[in-house]
Order: sequence, then C-alpha cells, then structure tokens
Amino acid sequence: MIDKTAREAQAIRDARKDFAEALTALGLMAPFFDRTAAEIDQLIEAAVTGYIESMQTQGAQPERDGRLPEDPIPF
Repeated sequence: MIDKTAREAQAIRDARKDFAEALTALGLMAPFFDRTAAEIDQLIEAAVTGYIESMQTQGAQPERDGRLPEDPIPF
C-alpha cells in the first residue's frame, strides 16, 4: 500500500461508484455487497497501481511496429 495524498485518497473514494456500477453490470455485486469501504478501496488501489506501473513500464520500452502483444490470461 502507498502513502496516499489527500487527493489520491479522495480519487479512490470517488471511484467506488464506478466500481459498483461495473460490478453490477457484470452481475458480481453480491459477493462485494458486505465488504467494508477499506476493502473496496484496497481493490481499487490495486487496479490503479497495476495500471500505472504498466503504463510506466510500457513508456520506457519502444514499440517496434506500433502494436501491442496479445493479452495473456489475466491471472
């Protein structure tokens, strides 16, 4: 976990609504319904951290033909 700024912490809280909407659209809300705000925030933070780290890694590597490799299995 990172030491978040006040803005980062607020952004994570603000993302809860979008997260809940995505869970509902995918039919996955039930398993998350009784989770605490801190647990939901941990999931959002993990996704954001992974996204940012990937973008930083990709930015450091030139693309040969402008295409990205095929997506592997997500887990």
